[in-house]
Amino acid sequence: MPLPPSGSTPWPPPKLEIPHADMDMWRAWYAGDAGHLAQVYGGTAAYTRNGVARAFFDVDKRRAVGGDELRMFWGQDPSPGQQAAKLHVPIGGDIAEMSANLLWSDVPTVTVDVDSTGKATAASTQAQIGRYLDDRGHAKMREAAELAAGLSNVYLRVVWDVELRPRPWLDVIPATGVVPEWRWGMLAAATVWRELEPLDDAGGVWRLLEYHTPGLIEYGVYKGDHATLGMRMEFSDHHETEFLSSRTDDKGRQATGVDRLLITHLPNVLPNRVWDGVPDTAPLGRSDFAGIEPMMDGLDETWSSWMRDLRLGKARVVVPQEMLDTSGPGGGSSFDLDRELLVSVSGFLGSESSLKDSITEVQFAIRVDDHERTAKALRRQILASAGYSAQSYGEEGSVAVTATEVAARKEESLTTRGLKILYQRPALLEVLTTMMWVDVKHCGAKKVDPSAELTASWPQAVQPDPEATARTLSLLESAGAISTFMKVKMRSPELDDGEVLAEVRRIRDDKSAVPAGDPFNTADGESNEEQPVGEVEPGFDEGQAEDLNEEEPVGGGSRLRRSS
Repeated sequence: MPLPPSGSTPWPPPKLEIPHADMDMWRAWYAGDAGHLAQVYGGTAAYTRNGVARAFFDVDKRRAVGGDELRMFWGQDPSPGQQAAKLHVPIGGDIAEMSANLLWSDVPTVTVDVDSTGKATAASTQAQIGRYLDDRGHAKMREAAELAAGLSNVYLRVVWDVELRPRPWLDVIPATGVVPEWRWGMLAAATVWRELEPLDDAGGVWRLLEYHTPGLIEYGVYKGDHATLGMRMEFSDHHETEFLSSRTDDKGRQATGVDRLLITHLPNVLPNRVWDGVPDTAPLGRSDFAGIEPMMDGLDETWSSWMRDLRLGKARVVVPQEMLDTSGPGGGSSFDLDRELLVSVSGFLGSESSLKDSITEVQFAIRVDDHERTAKALRRQILASAGYSAQSYGEEGSVAVTATEVAARKEESLTTRGLKILYQRPALLEVLTTMMWVDVKHCGAKKVDPSAELTASWPQAVQPDPEATARTLSLLESAGAISTFMKVKMRSPELDDGEVLAEVRRIRDDKSAVPAGDPFNTADGESNEEQPVGEVEPGFDEGQAEDLNEEEPVGGGSRLRRSS
């Protein structure tokens, strides 16, 4: 659909209310904001974000019907007269960060298919792709992967400005900032929106909308309130959109010159089990936090209880009022804990034998082991339900182990990594292709073929132990069960077949460089004449001749012998 008309259009669209409510809940766990968590689950109204968020999430009626979330730890108000002392463990942010690190700790290798373009063009195109995935591009993809893990999906937008950078680059857009349109499960169009800076007039909420279709972007500036889009305004009415007046036609449209969307959708994982039956939500993806929110809530409750034990376990002394020192009328009373001598007044404090019992010590037990075991069990279950191994979270310590043992301990995490690569790879190749089209059209890129077919391969998450690999290759070679090609392939699996063949040729050349039986390395054409008895070639160790394995010819001949 095109941009909405002026009027009381609800914004964001009501069809996204349920997904946005869940994304807001996941954002609270991802950010580790205690006030946001309390607001999401119906606790103290400590949420102070923008008006759009307040209008959407003041009361989550969908959750309040069942009432389950209202019994969550974060949905409970403090007892009257008691200080709020809830502690949050940021395991949600740790999970999202761990997911991004597993995927993007290293840059994947993107290869241009030579059969889809010329050899020279393939080389220059691949070199340009390497410039897209420089440190900035690498960081953006890692940022997108972390947001997708926490919020279920994210969008990548290709932008360019030759005054800032000579090449196009990526912009990461959170899922709540895009209204998607799907066709057969694929993104067909998208409306990107954001709030603008408030102006010093009568108030109101200013928004900029961008409606993206293949080859075209339509812009619109609206002034409304927290719940509605409002009236469509001129670009010159707001200082953040004045530049669009010179870039668009009279209808606010700008041609991109590229017959494809500049927006790419990146889901975390599919299928979507969260919004079953909610229209147009199946392609959005599933957060790593989906279904484990109660366990994360229980972990926070466990740590808060542990800290409560520490507070209650502080030693306290209870003394009778008769032992207090008065400070005069209206001055109150006090007790000096450092006093070494207490004098009992006969008949006032009781017998002297009861003086010791009149001072009472209060100190509750701190249940360290119980809380620690509970917290550890919850943490392990949270990680397992999210698809990660405890080893990835540092649960097994930092003892040096082999790569095989590390891979076995991280099996769950590596499986989840492989699953997420299935969704990362198509999005990466699509956005790189879009960047090449933009680069050629608007940035003057030369010798770049945007129509070339691309492939991407991720490096191994756990590098094999070189010593173990060498032993395996030695045993296979001794058994005569492996060729030189496969030995090189096992040693360096990142090499393609052409690079492996080149390495095999170098190995064979090195082996044939010094002919067998030529200990003096005279293959360069120097004479290998026999030395007279008693004369030794300069620099040659006399005892070395005794170690030669050549047998003396039968019936004559001579060989170098040690001179006497």
